[in-house]
Amino acid sequence: MNLDPTAGWSLDPQLERDSVALGNLMLCQVRLMNDANYPWLLLVPRRANATEITDLVAADRAQLMQEIAQSADALKSETACLKINVAVIGNMVAQLHVHIIARFRTDAAWPKPVWGHLPARAYDDAALQKLTISLRARLVLAPM
Repeated sequence: MNLDPTAGWSLDPQLERDSVALGNLMLCQVRLMNDANYPWLLLVPRRANATEITDLVAADRAQLMQEIAQSADALKSETACLKINVAVIGNMVAQLHVHIIARFRTDAAWPKPVWGHLPARAYDDAALQKLTISLRARLVLAPM
């Protein structure tokens, strides 16, 4: 019997294309969306075939909430944003993933949701490197 809870898990190709891996928390792979319009983290629970929060066992659901709070706090500290949006939608990508988005009154979509407002704008290399280093330190991530 395989006791590794991550056995059989793999990242959806769309999430991989749209984001940059930062590292792992106990349950989730943490990724930064490559969209400089909005500082935006993704948490992807490393559990095979999970599409809904209810697909997780109770302990994993509790751990997910801890990791959402930890990631939201880190993003808010890093960006000094006004508001953090947290969403689990999954209409385009079925794999369970949580969006954690820093919002500002000055962002282009404020106060509306960010989806569909602007095309994604990739970070320049220097900004991406600076943000990833800082977020990795704030989140105390394990390597992947």
